Amino acid sequence: MSVAQRIIAEVPRAAYGIACWLAFLAVALLLAVLLVFLPGMQRRRAATRRCAQLYLALTAARPRIRGLQYLPAEPCIVVANHASYLDGLVLSAALPPRFGFVIKRELTRIPLAHFLLRRIGSEFVERFDTRRGAADARRILALAEARQSLAFFPEGTFRAEPGLRRFHGGAFAAAARGRAPVVPVVIRGSRAMLAAGMRLPRRAPLEVIIKPPIHPNGENDAAAALRLTARASILEDLVEPDLAGTDPGPGT
Repeated sequence: MSVAQRIIAEVPRAAYGIACWLAFLAVALLLAVLLVFLPGMQRRRAATRRCAQLYLALTAARPRIRGLQYLPAEPCIVVANHASYLDGLVLSAALPPRFGFVIKRELTRIPLAHFLLRRIGSEFVERFDTRRGAADARRILALAEARQSLAFFPEGTFRAEPGLRRFHGGAFAAAARGRAPVVPVVIRGSRAMLAAGMRLPRRAPLEVIIKPPIHPNGENDAAAALRLTARASILEDLVEPDLAGTDPGPGT
């Protein structure tokens, strides 16, 4: 293929990517206005869900969702793989608005994102400062004990390389403390659409698979058992390699 042919072939991809960013800015501004004026956490979370669904519809990226019947009516902890900048948006579109998200504190450095996430009751956790991280962990445990439904990305971050990395233990400690079931969720296709290092999104099919809940066993090692079982459940449907043995671990 000649240089000219390659440039011509890239035009539709670039146009789609630019359209995705324009749609994101428009929907984000709409959501910001709604979150300023809407009273009540439940209404703001419902608006966030609708806006996430709107963005995915505008970009022809509406995910196929399977397994909604496995999501308990009772408070629970959702844990999902993390592969892309889009994962939070995709999970917001798929889950009911009763869920609060637990997110790495680095996002508080982005003013608009920080504002939007605060207004829907997201909780931020520190990954690098030990003292602050311990305080954040205690706060999350208290929320779990109060029987609030929470959603985590237990890998903590993502990279362009495909694969499931080591899980941090916070989500599973919260589930064990709050005696809440853990619901593994698989997000597929988001890495192909917008991986780490990509400037423009690319068209790719998205899928969300909700797996059967895992209940704490009430023993001393309940959190560790939940982590192992949930991670194995996600790997079953992820179609990506297990990188736990090669992952250098938290904070890297």
